[in-house]
Amino acid sequence: MIRQYLIITVGVISVSFAAIFIRLADAPPLIIASYRLLIASLVLWPLTLKYSGNELRHLTFRDVGLALISGVFLALHFGMWITSLSYTSVATSVILVTSSPLFVAIASYVFFKEKISWKIIVGIITCFIGTAFICYGNWNIGTDSFLGGILALMGALAVSGHLLIGRKLRQTMSILVYGSVTCSSAGLLLLFASLIWGYPLSGYTGNTYLMMILLALVPQLLGHLSLNWALRFVSATLVTIAVLGEPVGANILAFLILGETPKLFEILGSIFILAGIYTAFRKS
Repeated sequence: MIRQYLIITVGVISVSFAAIFIRLADAPPLIIASYRLLIASLVLWPLTLKYSGNELRHLTFRDVGLALISGVFLALHFGMWITSLSYTSVATSVILVTSSPLFVAIASYVFFKEKISWKIIVGIITCFIGTAFICYGNWNIGTDSFLGGILALMGALAVSGHLLIGRKLRQTMSILVYGSVTCSSAGLLLLFASLIWGYPLSGYTGNTYLMMILLALVPQLLGHLSLNWALRFVSATLVTIAVLGEPVGANILAFLILGETPKLFEILGSIFILAGIYTAFRKS
């Protein structure tokens, strides 16, 4: 299991860069999400056709349908979560969008009959205490904040659906095929949504395009593909618990790259989150 945990760690570190790249990109959230997924698709599809062409030809209608549904969930996750950041604080959005382990644990037990050990339950609770610390002092009461919170919570539900379907499909479907179908379908949906909202597809700065390319290469390809690869060997519940380390990594990177000094409650929250992840994964 050391190999699986190492790859999950690489995935979490990679997705932690997402907030930094998004902060440095000057474009609407839906445009950023669209470019992120579509650029990733352009990288994935040639590799998929070359190395997994035979698998593509033998996919069942059911598997294609489930992969497309997973892509819809992925699009909803990115669309709603990134948009929520325009209405509420980052910390408030994070604590709600990282509530996915609870949904995934319950659904995994109901649909896949996966047992939930006490270590996992304690780990989830400890992680939530940590995210509560990070959220402390950032909750603003008001219509906009409420809308942002609802969007973040819906984003958590959406990524839960994406991971649960991935857990099922990854038992038989290669990571290249699964990643190509989900990324391209999600990217096209977000692109369509961007056109509906009237956002321009071009005219952004060179730095913004660079950040969107980096988003596709690091958090999406290296990060999300690593986590989805792990779904074949590790329960979806453990993967979502590991992803709770993203706010910790993002805070460290924000300090190193953006010069943002973490507050005391953010440091305390990070300690609880790391402790929760360790508890859930220890001899699991």
